[in-house]
Amino acid sequence: MLRTTASLRHELAKATLRNSSTRSNVVRCLGSQCLHRKHQHRPVLHKSTSLAAQPWHQSIRYYADYPNHVKVALPALSPTMETGTIISWQKKEGDKLNEGDLLAEIETDKATMGFETPEEGYLAKIIVPAAQSGDRVYASPLARRLAAEQGLSLQGLKGSGLFGSITSKDLANAVSVGAPAVGAPGVGVASPIATAGGQDIPISSIRGVIAKRLLESKQTIPHYYLTIEVKMDEALAMREQFNKILEKEKVKLSVNDLIIKGMAMACRKVPEGNSAWLGDKIRQYDHVDVSVAVSTDNGLITPIVFGADVKGIAQISNDVKSLAAKAREGKLQPHEFQGGTITVSNLGMFGIKNFSAIINPPQSIILAVGTTETRLVPADNEKGFTTARYMSVTASCDHRTVDGAVGAQWLTAFRNFMENPTTMLL
Repeated sequence: MLRTTASLRHELAKATLRNSSTRSNVVRCLGSQCLHRKHQHRPVLHKSTSLAAQPWHQSIRYYADYPNHVKVALPALSPTMETGTIISWQKKEGDKLNEGDLLAEIETDKATMGFETPEEGYLAKIIVPAAQSGDRVYASPLARRLAAEQGLSLQGLKGSGLFGSITSKDLANAVSVGAPAVGAPGVGVASPIATAGGQDIPISSIRGVIAKRLLESKQTIPHYYLTIEVKMDEALAMREQFNKILEKEKVKLSVNDLIIKGMAMACRKVPEGNSAWLGDKIRQYDHVDVSVAVSTDNGLITPIVFGADVKGIAQISNDVKSLAAKAREGKLQPHEFQGGTITVSNLGMFGIKNFSAIINPPQSIILAVGTTETRLVPADNEKGFTTARYMSVTASCDHRTVDGAVGAQWLTAFRNFMENPTTMLL
């Protein structure tokens, strides 16, 4: 609840022109002392016609209710956000606020984000505190991660943060998961770990929304899958050459950077793959924004490389590194992960040969990338064989927007760009 500076000055100016008595059970206005002036004096006219200065004492103004204010509603920080959890308040009641000040930290369905003050004023009242009584535990993201890693329970732990939120330094008093509480009847009782056989992990709002959206995608989108193998020798050779050129600039291209560029160029060649199902219409985009799946401690998030079809591979590489770092730190801004026209998910670094990914609605295609393997290939030479490096990719397509033949054309175009990577630069 914010009281703007302009409204405050207006009300205080009117207060000086009115006389009113103190009412019982009143709330003192937060800005009532703004008119106090220690060194102000009023001139008083005496019979001698001389002027004498007399100190001016400002009487205290009381209100039976809050003066005019603006109630700040919780903003939608992501397109799929239905609810949000206030992790901590960064300001206290009565604090002066400037436009752009960090007001609170809010956990959305995507990440923990900072909410900035929309305009200057004073924080008159916090209606929804960061910590409330109930089963839900309010703790900082770092405290939650450390507790999960150390097997500590946050239930019943008293926090030292703002409004009782649990911080990392409070974990010293935490009890291990499954350990009996101090003073609880536990004599002769079997070990909770032995009887329970595991532990229950509370569902965060981010994990809950991920589960909801993935289930909705599988239940409502008619998926089909196309797999193809891509010969990567030319692409890897070009990557090695570029990395040598960019070594002085400390830029190192990854295979994923080439894949993002190849996907963007395939979308330019087969625009039906760069589309979205919007219920009553199909939208074909005239730009290619590639969502890149990034795994974080809080769950999966897909930051976006905007305009990948018109960017160079080095610029794509810089964007991906910056976005991935911000995603893992929980510092992504809404515009950095909202939208996207096509998605890539790469598990090749884990040695996964191939897999099928779930479409990110309302997009039409998500490309699942596996690892690159060296194989023996028959050849007309003295040995009778040669070696080549192949990568397996699987495209999950929405049959409502991309027919099977169109999906095959898109995947073939992607393979051609990857096997002849110089064509991506034309």
